[in-house]
Amino acid sequence: MMAEVVDKPASSRWNVAPYFLVDDVVATANFYREKLSFSFERFWGEPPCFTIMWRNGASIMLAQFESAGVMRPNCVADPERGALDAYLWIDNADALHDELQAKGVAITRPICDQVYGCREFEIRDCNGYTLCFGQNLTG
Repeated sequence: MMAEVVDKPASSRWNVAPYFLVDDVVATANFYREKLSFSFERFWGEPPCFTIMWRNGASIMLAQFESAGVMRPNCVADPERGALDAYLWIDNADALHDELQAKGVAITRPICDQVYGCREFEIRDCNGYTLCFGQNLTG
């Protein structure tokens, strides 16, 4: 049975923020700010153990637990398929790809057009989390 294709609404009241466990929340936040141009306002906890990063409406939560080594990117859980940790829809995949490449970000899958109508590429962050950035080409 084929799934019905439903157009994505132009605007939505729902948002989502992946929750990444990291070994060093400050170093990770600095990576996201310096390399991926995300922003944050503050850290929570003493010592710092949580922050929320954002860029253009996309949010990612970063949390550090007292015990190190608890982070586990999805590609570690399923190395054969290289599962994503987050997919972010963006306006201009080529411009973002060029921006991140110029900043030395590890691009793990080059930019390409997919059969499902997205132009996308993947990066790996400083903890091994895989983020895919995709531009909807269908309108």
